[in-house]
Amino acid sequence: ESEPIYSNVKVELQKKGVIMLPIDEAVHKYPDMMKEYFMKIFPASDHKFSALHGALWSGGVFVYVPKNVKITTPVEGFFIIGSELEGQFEHTLLIADENSYIHFIEGCTAPQFKKYSFHDGMVELYAKKNAHIKFTTIQNWSKNVINFNNKRAWADENSTVEWVEGSLGSKYSFVYPSTILRGKNASSTSLVVTMTSGEGEWKDSGSKMIHAAPYTKSKVVNKNIGFNGGVNVYRGLIRISKGAIQSKAFVKCDSLMLDDKTKAYTYPHNQVLEEDADVAHEAHTFRMNEDQLFYLMTRGVDEKEATSMLVLGFIDEIMKELPFEYATMLNKVIKLELDKLGAVA
Repeated sequence: ESEPIYSNVKVELQKKGVIMLPIDEAVHKYPDMMKEYFMKIFPASDHKFSALHGALWSGGVFVYVPKNVKITTPVEGFFIIGSELEGQFEHTLLIADENSYIHFIEGCTAPQFKKYSFHDGMVELYAKKNAHIKFTTIQNWSKNVINFNNKRAWADENSTVEWVEGSLGSKYSFVYPSTILRGKNASSTSLVVTMTSGEGEWKDSGSKMIHAAPYTKSKVVNKNIGFNGGVNVYRGLIRISKGAIQSKAFVKCDSLMLDDKTKAYTYPHNQVLEEDADVAHEAHTFRMNEDQLFYLMTRGVDEKEATSMLVLGFIDEIMKELPFEYATMLNKVIKLELDKLGAVA
């Protein structure tokens, strides 16, 4: 249940030396690379769910982008949980060599089953010197999926890692994309949006940025939407290690609650070991703005459409980072979820 059901690599990319194949095949075809990189950023010893993944992983994607190769069109991989009472333990390993660029889009979904399914996937990204990786994930799980994400990147000198995550559906979801900025002038951003739409739903999200080298930069933007008694939790870590002089970090976590039953919690954690570091944190919790809603309704927009417009405006900062077709899909899914607003969960 972890095999990619669709992947797209154009012939011209293969001619440039780009490698993209199921990770099971990569074990046999590229054993030295697998030995060097597989579960090295995210070892099995990290926590119990990484240990479980290390024991049971199957399927996934291996991608290697050679030096000086810039892929201008997104590369895509999709995963689906096809039956109930199943576990999905796919592993995505992406290596961007020096001065390369890739935008990888990962899609995850599951149809509606009567019984639970479990997802414990892992993503490891290696951005070498001057490389740029953008990793986008759109998850649209059914409501009986328990979802754990293990995502970590390694950013060398002058490299850039971008995380963009839309996490919808599931009963419980834990999403923490992280980057270790280990090279001078490395930078990373993390943009995450989550939504809970019913009582008993729990979304735990956030990002970890480890500044381990001088002049590194990070930006984290987390947007949580909740209604019908759902719970959203932000947990984040910014660590400015000793020696990471003149590093900068900015964190913004916003929660939008559409009713009185919903809860939102924020647990930021900042560890700053250099005096000249610049670390800023913002946290806001919003209710639906009745004045804005009234204004739109006086202009002929019905209440449901007005609510959708305000919610989509709340996450516009993340939506605009998605390719058009994915932004459109996420737009439609959010509107479908908002149809449940005020309904019995």
